[in-house]
Amino acid sequence: MPAGSDRYCPMARSLDIIGDRWTMLMLRDLALDGPRKFQDFEQSLSGISPNTLSSRLKTLEDNGIVERRFYSDHPPRAEYVLTAKGTELRPVLRALKAWGEKYTRP
Repeated sequence: MPAGSDRYCPMARSLDIIGDRWTMLMLRDLALDGPRKFQDFEQSLSGISPNTLSSRLKTLEDNGIVERRFYSDHPPRAEYVLTAKGTELRPVLRALKAWGEKYTRP
């Protein structure tokens, strides 16, 4: 593929948004457990830095994959939920899980 043609490739564009380890694990948590708070992600994603978590959540929000919902005004508290667009990633997550079960070891 010639340089610069990634913008024409739907797979490359998708991977720009969801193609890193932390993002996929965040999507897994949301798909399996439903709404999650920032602290929930910090607990389930051992080793993720707060800055990385914030950055990945912002990317997912900006791309309409997750939505931040406030459930308390004072102090402000939010949780993250999959949007309809994010929910459409469930088959992708299931396929990755099935592949991992078949071809990787714990």
